[in-house]
Amino acid sequence: MTRYIGLMSGTSMDGIDAVLVEFDGQHPTLVASHSHEYDPHLLEQLHRLCSTGNDEINRLGHVDRQVGKAFADATNALLAKSGIDADSVRAIGSHGQTIRHMPDGPHGFSLQIGDPNTLAVDTGIDVIADFRRKDVALGGQGAPLVPAFHQAMFGGARPRIIANIGGIANITWLPGNADQVLGYDTGPGNTLMDAWVRQHNQQPFDQDGQLAAAGTISTELLKRLLSHPYFSQPAPKSTGRELFNQAWLNYQLEPFMNAHAADVQATLLAFTVETLAAEIAQLSQDADVYLCGGGAFNRHLVKQLSRALPQHRIDTTDALGVPPQWVEGMAFAWLAHCHLEGIPGNLPAVTGASRTTVLGTLTPAK
Repeated sequence: MTRYIGLMSGTSMDGIDAVLVEFDGQHPTLVASHSHEYDPHLLEQLHRLCSTGNDEINRLGHVDRQVGKAFADATNALLAKSGIDADSVRAIGSHGQTIRHMPDGPHGFSLQIGDPNTLAVDTGIDVIADFRRKDVALGGQGAPLVPAFHQAMFGGARPRIIANIGGIANITWLPGNADQVLGYDTGPGNTLMDAWVRQHNQQPFDQDGQLAAAGTISTELLKRLLSHPYFSQPAPKSTGRELFNQAWLNYQLEPFMNAHAADVQATLLAFTVETLAAEIAQLSQDADVYLCGGGAFNRHLVKQLSRALPQHRIDTTDALGVPPQWVEGMAFAWLAHCHLEGIPGNLPAVTGASRTTVLGTLTPAK
C-alpha cells in the first residue's frame, strides 16, 4: 500500500482541497480529506494576479512563496487530522493555483504558482508539480487533465459522462472504450456566479442557488452571453478567467444596468446550465451523468440541469464511490503516482498534445 497526497485549488479560488490517497496497485482509495481556506489578504493578491497590473513580477514572486506555504499548511493539517506521519507518504501531487491559462498560439502557456520547493521543505515530503506545461510544450492545451483520471477511476462498460463544475466547467466522455475518451471545458461553471454574489451579497458563493432561484432569467442577456465565440470552437479547447471574468461580465451587463441582482444571477446559472447541457446532449442522448466539483452542491443548478437533460440520469460521483468535492484532489494524487511510475498522464485526444507523456516535475524534500 502506497500513500500519496493530492492538492488542488481551482479557478474559483474557494480554498485548497487536500486528500490522502492509498494505492493498491493502480487503484486509489480516499483515506482522508481536508479543506483549507486561503488567508483573505493572500486571496486578494491572487485575484489581482489574475489580471494584468503594475509590479507583476515582484508580486508574483512573493505570492508564489505564500501559496507554497498555504499548500504546506493544508498538507500538515491533513496529516494531523488523519494521524498519518509524513514519512509514510511517498509524494505530494500539487496542482498549484492557476493565475494565467493562455495555451493557444506558438508560445502559449499555462502558469500555476505555489512554490514546490517551499511545499517540500515545509512538509518533508517530495513534491510533484507543474503538471500542465509538458503537455503545452507538446502542442496541447495542458487542460483538462482530469479525464485520464476519470477513465482510470470511473471507466466502465456502460457509457458515462463526468461533469466537473468548478470555476470553469468541463466534461469527460467515457464511452466504454478507453481509446475513445474525450474531454474539454464547456465554459463558465461557478466563476461568474461567485463573482456576482460576492459583489452584491458579500458572500463567497450562492448557497444552494438561492439567489438564482429567486430571480427570472433574462432571455436577452442569456443570448448575449451565449454569443461568445468560445462556444463555437471545436475541441480540444480549454478556458479560464482570461475569457470569462468580472470585466467581461460587466461589459455584457452594460445594456442591463437596471436588472435586479437575482435576475442576473438566475441568468448566469442558466448560462452555465445551457452550455453544459448542450455539450452533454451532443455527446450522448441518454448516458448517465455524474457531477463533481462545487456546482454539484448547488441544488438549483442541479435541478435546472436535470430539466435541461430529461433523458439523462444525473447523480454525483458519490454514486461511483468518490465524494464530488474530492475528485480533483484525488486526480493530482493519481498524477503524482503516474509520474513516479513512469505512466503517461495526458490524453492527446483531450488536450491536443502530439503524444502521450509523463506529466509533472519532481522536487525532492531532501
